Amino acid sequence: MRIRWAGLAGLALILVLARTSEAQDKAEGRKYYVTYCSGCHGESGKGDGPAAESLPMKPANHTDGAAMKQLSDKFLLDIISKGGGAVGKSPFMPAWGNQLREKQIRDIIAHLRSLPASPSTGKAK
Repeated sequence: MRIRWAGLAGLALILVLARTSEAQDKAEGRKYYVTYCSGCHGESGKGDGPAAESLPMKPANHTDGAAMKQLSDKFLLDIISKGGGAVGKSPFMPAWGNQLREKQIRDIIAHLRSLPASPSTGKAK
């Protein structure tokens, strides 16, 4: 009986550790955001990156809580991985699905969700 409980406890620990390693990591997401997104969206996410001025449309302001609240994680995953044109948005938003794994994109989404101060006011931190 003791061996059985030890086996179950070990299995539970493995499952918890596996789930934890797959959890979204907004600190890692920030690193990817700075590398892949800040050129257009800016490091703070306000849509004011160095390349923003040369684009025909201003990049999304990720600090706008009201706007970000309207976007599902699925939509954000799709636009980041497939590009803006694939979801009816600006074709200037590139597809990052070939450079980033789904886990990395989900980490970026976790970072995006941390940017707005208040979904109701839309004011940045």
